[in-house]
Formats: sequence, structure tokens, C-alpha cells
Amino acid sequence: MKTRNNILLPRAQKPLTILGENIRLARLRRRYSMEQVAERADISRPTLHSIERGNSNVTIGAYVKVLFVLGLEGDIAKVATDDILGRKLQDFGLTVRKRAPKINKSV
Repeated sequence: MKTRNNILLPRAQKPLTILGENIRLARLRRRYSMEQVAERADISRPTLHSIERGNSNVTIGAYVKVLFVLGLEGDIAKVATDDILGRKLQDFGLTVRKRAPKINKSV
């Protein structure tokens, strides 16, 4: 089965590469072999290797499974928690217009 190669801009690929390296270092600190982590995460060893390389073709679910095996599943909740740009854009779009009150002319 031929896989489609997702091409990411370097700015988008860099954080994924860093994530993969951090996962690899966490695995090594725990002295787990690739076989152990792959088996516990119910993924193949080549998929784990792709995760540790920061491959963008791997599903987010596989990343979460590996983080769970390493005891780091709570870290996934930290992704995009403080969306500063999004909040600024939202605040900018929520300008409140002040209007004069309507006058009741039915007297």
C-alpha cells in the first residue's frame, strides 16, 4: 500500500519534529525499547519510528497512544490551551456598538 507523502512547510514541520524527539527522549529515559512501547501502544514498530521522527503521515491517535504508554497523556491537553492570537481576533471582532435608546412616541 503506497502512502501519500504530506509535505509541510518547515515552520509547521519543526514542532512535529521536536515532538517526535521529545517522545523518543522520554522513551529512552524510561529505558523502554521500541518493541515494548509499540506493543503497549498497539502500533507497529515502524509507526513508532515514524512518530519519533516527527512524520506527519502518522495519525494523532497513534501519537496519543504512545504518550499514554509513556505516562504523558496529560500533555496533549496543553496543546493550544492559551490561544492568544485567537482571543485577540475574537476580541477585535466583538466590538460593541453603543446606540441611543429608542424614544417611545406613543404618548
